[in-house]
Amino acid sequence: MKLISWNIAHRPEPWRCLLESDADIALLQEATTPPADVAPRVQVDAASWETTGAGAHRPWRAAVVRLSDRVHVEWLEAKPVSEALSGELAVSRPGTLAAAIVTPHDGMPFVVVSMYGLWESSHTLAEGRWIFADASVHRLISDISGLVGRATGHRIVAAGDLNIYHGYGERGDAYWGARYETVFARMAAVGLSFVGPQFPGGRRAEALPCGLPEGSANVPTFHTTRQSPATAEHQLDFVFASADLADCVHVRARNEVDCWGPSDHCRVEIEVTAGVG
Repeated sequence: MKLISWNIAHRPEPWRCLLESDADIALLQEATTPPADVAPRVQVDAASWETTGAGAHRPWRAAVVRLSDRVHVEWLEAKPVSEALSGELAVSRPGTLAAAIVTPHDGMPFVVVSMYGLWESSHTLAEGRWIFADASVHRLISDISGLVGRATGHRIVAAGDLNIYHGYGERGDAYWGARYETVFARMAAVGLSFVGPQFPGGRRAEALPCGLPEGSANVPTFHTTRQSPATAEHQLDFVFASADLADCVHVRARNEVDCWGPSDHCRVEIEVTAGVG
């Protein structure tokens, strides 16, 4: 079966692109209400299309979307930590995480998670005015930990836009590189391995981003307003999987210039093969 992880940047056209794909499930970030011509052809949970926290209200959210009749989907209701009861999915910031149990018609169920690393800023008393997303990602890891009930044997695929770098910090800054590395280490400690996208699962940046180590397998998944798909530099989108699924999860960034798609992030395709059955 195929999943697509995609930050669609609040835009309606990516929804239509999803209808034209052969994917079964979409893990979306920064998604707004589906357009009227799309809504009858997809299935999604009934959560409000908003994200709260970090000092602002945002009319978009993470979502798990059913695109085909080849899978059955049972959405997990996400509740704020202050309201969730024992055994329910507690989420630090509603809108940044969506989860569901997906069952292929001919296979075993597994959990899928769409996650978004929300930007935050430093306290007014702090020296300097940084913005950062790794703190939000650590909250997401805490939320995902609630879906893990044993050291091995769980079946989870989690993907999304984390707004952090892999293997380095901005302009090679060691401080930020170390902070970002804690995200990947903590995900691994929980039981979710980083499975891509990495080269050759996508094309490398034509110009090496400042600070990216030589030999890095990173592939660009995002371009700024001053860039285009052709000049995209940085990877912000990542996929993680449980050990029981990792060898059966194949990830590719569709970051080729001619198929990037109508968002500042490219699509990340996730194929789950033998591990489904």
